[in-house]
Amino acid sequence: VQLVESGGGSVQTGESLRLSCAFSGYSNDRVCMGWFRQRTGKEREGVAAIDSYGAPRYSDSVAGRFTLSKDNNQNIVYLQMNSLRPEDSGMYYCAARGPNCYSVLLERRYFYDWGQGTQVTV
Repeated sequence: VQLVESGGGSVQTGESLRLSCAFSGYSNDRVCMGWFRQRTGKEREGVAAIDSYGAPRYSDSVAGRFTLSKDNNQNIVYLQMNSLRPEDSGMYYCAARGPNCYSVLLERRYFYDWGQGTQVTV
């Protein structure tokens, strides 16, 4: 299993970024994906998750600003982050649970596999 994140960077308040996570190594396409972030001095928190049917869920802090989508053909998930705020800064981690995942909650304990992280600075 491999998760590879990309797309982090440094932007100004109000700007946008899109994070990508390419995943591989699962035996079927029933893979649930998530994004978590860890801000300085804080615990890792859930940002968004998407189940294998493509239904997303978001934390209250990003709902309405972030959009999570999943391309099952390319095995990539995208986190479109709009209207970024300084409090969105942190290390963003892609996470996965699979195979045979149908639904998942936005909690660390539900995810088995993790990427190395990509830094977002606002």
